[in-house]
Amino acid sequence: MRVEKKYLIAEVEEHLKKSDYVILTNYSGITVDETAELRAQLEENNAEFHVVKNSSLKVAAQTMGLPDFGDALNGPTAVIVGGDNSPGVAKVITKFFKDKKKVEVKSAVLSGKILSSDDVKALAELPSLDALRAQLLGLLSKPATMLVQVLSAPAQEFVNVLQAKVRAENGEG
Repeated sequence: MRVEKKYLIAEVEEHLKKSDYVILTNYSGITVDETAELRAQLEENNAEFHVVKNSSLKVAAQTMGLPDFGDALNGPTAVIVGGDNSPGVAKVITKFFKDKKKVEVKSAVLSGKILSSDDVKALAELPSLDALRAQLLGLLSKPATMLVQVLSAPAQEFVNVLQAKVRAENGEG
């Protein structure tokens, strides 16, 4: 294997190591300015957009034990990697594609499992990580709140009875 090819494969491997997901996109028709705009949006989620050679990506994916991308490695390919907010990155890509009608998702790998472009769209519809944490915290705190209400109910009833007796004795009731 030529030195240049080894270098390209090693470079793609470095990109793939940056996260537990990789999104493959078709970037045909995207301008330099649009690429810069997309990269800036992805950077907010600590993600990166890299144009790669299909052959280098195929070899690097095999070396790293990723699933076979199959037909997704046809035509111009870019990979999106980095950060730990895969739903946020999927949202950015989906919105960018919808707005610009460019950069369509070919395929993705998340935690070693291959995803279709429809799966990536579904991932984009998930709430953010912070929203999911807030929902979980709400679910966990609700039983504790209910327990406090149940435990305090007899004491509250006792206080209500005493207040009613005091009002009756004072002629207020």
